Amino acid sequence: MNDKHVTLITGASKGIGRATAEMLASSGQTVLGMARSEVSDFPGEYIAVDLADREATARALKDFTGRYKIDALVNNVGLVRPAPLAEVKLDEMQEVFDLNLRVALQCTQAVLGSMLEGNYGRIVNIASLVVAGVPFRTSYAAAKSALVSFTRSWALELAESGITVNAVSPGPTDTELFRTNNPPGSESRQRYTNNVPMKRVAPPVEVAAAIVFLLSEQASFITGQNLYVDGGSSVGHAPV
Repeated sequence: MNDKHVTLITGASKGIGRATAEMLASSGQTVLGMARSEVSDFPGEYIAVDLADREATARALKDFTGRYKIDALVNNVGLVRPAPLAEVKLDEMQEVFDLNLRVALQCTQAVLGSMLEGNYGRIVNIASLVVAGVPFRTSYAAAKSALVSFTRSWALELAESGITVNAVSPGPTDTELFRTNNPPGSESRQRYTNNVPMKRVAPPVEVAAAIVFLLSEQASFITGQNLYVDGGSSVGHAPV
């Protein structure tokens, strides 16, 4: 294999997706991005598309796969609808499942042919620390847990094809959405920080570094794994 690959990233306009795109592009990779936001400075080719729209997503995928042999995929787009158990709305739960799971499956199916043809591929699904259990995340935690299950099933199915499938589960990460909901100095941000043994949140680039490694040729014997990038949160609390 050569070391130049074509990577498609969903939810690529900001946060972890954008940091991953920039890291890949800086090493000479071709990066394709899809997200709802309009951006003019993406480090690769970008299609603004509402991934909640199944038909629009299909059209964007057809465009990219018609012009590129995509051999790496980062299923990063997601949706959170926090709610106490008694207040979970069925329609909102379905929206969370659709954006986190249907999009991942749809994108994976779209690029799978070129990966199988080339006997090489890297798929990284972005899950979350919430799969370990977090209050008020019934829908989101269920969707991300299912994404980890996708990861394990696909890894076994594709193990002899040269395609690896792994998940990355970030802990609290300093994305635009996180800053909006938990501004610096706020009580909620301090609460998140206190629950991380390292006592800080991650900049997106630290999560991107793990994703980029799993996308690399050197990670060829790693498949079916869920890597927590969470400052130790999935292990427990640091001793006081």
